[in-house]
Amino acid sequence: MITINIDKAKNIAHDIRRSKRAEEFAPLDIKATIPSEAAWAESARQVVRDKYADMQTEIDSASTPEEIKAALGI
Repeated sequence: MITINIDKAKNIAHDIRRSKRAEEFAPLDIKATIPSEAAWAESARQVVRDKYADMQTEIDSASTPEEIKAALGI
């Protein structure tokens, strides 16, 4: 039987979450530097922030590997 260290699994999940968040932020970071698109980009960035804040909360409260996977959407 394999035993999963849930704390290590959460750390790995947070690394995955941060990576996904960075991928979504990259194009918005560029748009935020364009004055005519800055307001739109900032509101889109807030949507991404909220999405990943919720994901972080779900990962932190997970007690099984399945719950962690569900939080990550995998």
